[in-house]
Order: sequence, then C-alpha cells, then structure tokens
Amino acid sequence: MSVSDKSATGVLDDLELYTRIYRQMLLIRGFEDLVQSLFLAGEVYGTTHLYSGQEAVATGVASLLEDRDRVAATYRGHGHALALGVDPQKLLDEMLARETGINGGRAGSMNVTSPADRLIGSFGIVGGSIAAATGAALALKKTTGGVAVAYFGDGTMNQAYVFECLNFCQVLKLPLVLMCENNGYGEYTPFESVTAGEIKARAEVFEIPAETVDGMTVWTVREAAARAIAHAREGNGPAFVEALTYRFVGHSRSDPGAYRPEGELDEWKTRDPIGILRSQLEAEGVDAAVLDEVEQENTEQLEQMRERGLAAPFPSALNANEFKD
Repeated sequence: MSVSDKSATGVLDDLELYTRIYRQMLLIRGFEDLVQSLFLAGEVYGTTHLYSGQEAVATGVASLLEDRDRVAATYRGHGHALALGVDPQKLLDEMLARETGINGGRAGSMNVTSPADRLIGSFGIVGGSIAAATGAALALKKTTGGVAVAYFGDGTMNQAYVFECLNFCQVLKLPLVLMCENNGYGEYTPFESVTAGEIKARAEVFEIPAETVDGMTVWTVREAAARAIAHAREGNGPAFVEALTYRFVGHSRSDPGAYRPEGELDEWKTRDPIGILRSQLEAEGVDAAVLDEVEQENTEQLEQMRERGLAAPFPSALNANEFKD
C-alpha cells in the first residue's frame, strides 16, 4: 500500500498527513538530542528544557491550525516551534547564540518568538503562556476570527492568575484553546505531591469544556484538539485539553532525573509516541522502507544543521548609537 492510500484499519484517517507528522516528530526528537549533545559540549549558552517524549502533543495540535491562529509556548518550546514550521536551522542557530538564529541569537532557548510562524512567544514564567494567549484571543476575536492556543504544564494549574484568565476568557467567550501537557512533574516534584483533585476539574468549575486524553498517541491528541479548536472557533469560548504525557529527559540542562522512581522512565519509553505512530503506520500498510527513508533523511538533515550552526557567526557588538534619539 502506498502512503496515499486510505487507512486499512480505520485508525489513521489520512496516511499522507500522519507520515508528515511522523517526519515532524522525528525532527523534534532529533533536534532535542542534538541540542543536548551541543549543550554538553559547551556550545549552547544558557539553559535548555527539552521536549523529548512529548512530541505527540505539539504535532497533533499544530496539524489543525490555520494561518490566522496564534500559539503561546512554554520554556520547553522547541517542539512547539518546530511543529508550527519554524525553520529548524534558524532555531538551532538560536540555541547556539548565532546571528543567523530566529531571533538573532539573543533569545536563547526559553524565549523564542516567530510571529511569521504564528508563535507569539515562549514563556519562562510558569503560566505566562496562558496570559499571553488570553490577550491574543481577545485580539483574534475582534479581527481574524482565529484561535489562540496556550501550551502549559501541570504545575501551571497551581498559579493563581491563571484562574483570572480562565474566568475572563469564559465570560467574554474568547477563542482560547488550553493545552495542558501533564508530564507528571513540576520541575523535580511529582504532580500528585502538590496538586489536589483533577486538573480538568479546574477548568470545568468555570463551565469550560474539558477532557483528559492520552498524550502519547498523536491521533488521540489530534481528535481532542479538533474538538477544542472547533468549540473555540465557533464562538463558544475556551476549551481545555489535558494530555497525559512524559518527558524522557530531566527538567533542564544536565538534570539526570534521579528523583524518578526506578523503572518509571523505562515503562514510559515503551509508549514512545514516535514508536507508537510508526507501528500504526505500518499496520495501516505504509511500507517500512518509506519510514526508514524518512528517518535517514532526518538524520542527514540534523548532521548538516549541526555543521552549519557551528560555522555561523556570533552577533556583532551592539552599536550604542543605534539607540540614541
């Protein structure tokens, strides 16, 4: 069966689409592996927060967005940016603090912004993405009719001002999609140690429709995101999705994740979102050789990116006269 044929089992509705998503997920994983290796080699300035393991969320949501929509990412935002189509070379150059970076080498890992790719920002402040997306949703309702998407982690739901945003958006019926990436940990602390009750219940108290889904299976994320986006785009106000996922790396930098119970990481890796999608594509009849070729192309692309990034120039010194009246 070719990639363009219909789904054999009915799980994947568009094999061309899901093969592209597979390619995108591989790029995100490979990009993060590359950033980590460069960080350990002393080539990445500042901190890094990697997205490895959570790829199904960003790719599933981004596959549904339109040009008029806007996204606010977290400090773990490389995956969000790549899923939106940010040039991977420019993003890597940004990690390397090079002049050719998407923000001229001055944003670093946590503050990437690319309006041309619908990314209004990546936010180091916990919950900052929700506040920014609330503002974007207010503007979009009055202009293009697009939706704003806010990505955030489980720890965000313990931030007080977040509830002001939820209340504000529901009262004004703003087109906001709230994507909670619950990876089980707020930095180094297990979710259940600091959070009472169900996360989605905190949205439901405002009568915001909410659901909890498997965040390791991209088609499940995509189906839930489609419902949430449709709800917001049709003028019904915000919608909330909690995606249960897991990061395969430490919180940031060289964190080895020693606080995790023995065997937990290995258990989650049996549910690797990339492996799950590949297995399903093959079950649908996509030739394994096609997927192998996608993997090889991804590997070659990343090797070329590394060479170009390390060869790129650093930003020139700022000319103080440029900032004088």
